[in-house]
This record gives sequence, structure tokens and C-alpha cells, in this order.
Amino acid sequence: MIDSHERTLLAAQGYSELGMYDDALQEISSLPPEVAEHATVLELRTVVLMQAKRWKLALTASRSLCRAAPLKPTGFIHAAFCLHALGRTTEARDTLLAGPELLHQEPTYHYNLACYECTLGNLDLARMHLEKSIELNKDFRDYAKTDPDLAALRE
Repeated sequence: MIDSHERTLLAAQGYSELGMYDDALQEISSLPPEVAEHATVLELRTVVLMQAKRWKLALTASRSLCRAAPLKPTGFIHAAFCLHALGRTTEARDTLLAGPELLHQEPTYHYNLACYECTLGNLDLARMHLEKSIELNKDFRDYAKTDPDLAALRE
């Protein structure tokens, strides 16, 4: 079903890459409801809304993604990120911790938990999750050097 709407999804992705978020969302909104509720489409909608920093709408979309694909880690990672961006860091942490077991293999899961724990003042837990994220993906070492959420760990 997604295949027949691939051109629309590619257009939405292209608009998003150009920073034309309203046009991207208009493309996604043109899809029939049965296609719009597919996990691939929900994830694209979530990402576009996050890029546009429309956190409340992105949170709603990411929660729909969690329902549509409860074993897929990205919905939980995105939902938590939106909650953190909205200043709801405790909920962000709890959302990640309540996610599927597959999350524990994702470096982004551990990196984001490090950020949330650091923001909440739990530096030992933050350090543990940061080390795990770097163990899984060395690139996170570079991100951590400038991430404002991890400033307390660098002090």
C-alpha cells in the first residue's frame, strides 16, 4: 500500500530536507487515512514536526508511532525527545525506560538517557548511560563534548 504512495512520501521527505515543513506536512496529509496510519508515514510526520520544532504535535505523532509499532525503538526515542524539549524531562526519561527491550541496544537510547539524567541531576546514572552510548557508537563521544544537556558532566 505504501508503494503506491511512494512519490508523495518522497516529495514530503524532499520538502523536509529543504526546510519546507508546511509543504512536507501537506504532502503527508494528502495520503488516505489507512496509509497515514502506517508506521513509516507516522515516523516521517514525527520527524518533520520535530525538525520544525513543533514539539506538541510531534509528541502526538510519536505517540501514534509507538501505538502503531510498539516494538520499534524510534517512536519512544522521538516521544521522549519531544517531552524533553517541552521541559518534561522526567516524563522523557520514563518514556524511554518504559519502551521495548530493543531500545537497550540503541546508542541513542543511552545517550538521551544520559542527557535526561544529567538534566535531572543524576550524574552517576548520566555517566553510566553516556559511557554505554559511546561503547555502542564512538560518534557520541564527539556529541557529548558540546551538548548543553551534558554540561554538568564536563564540569
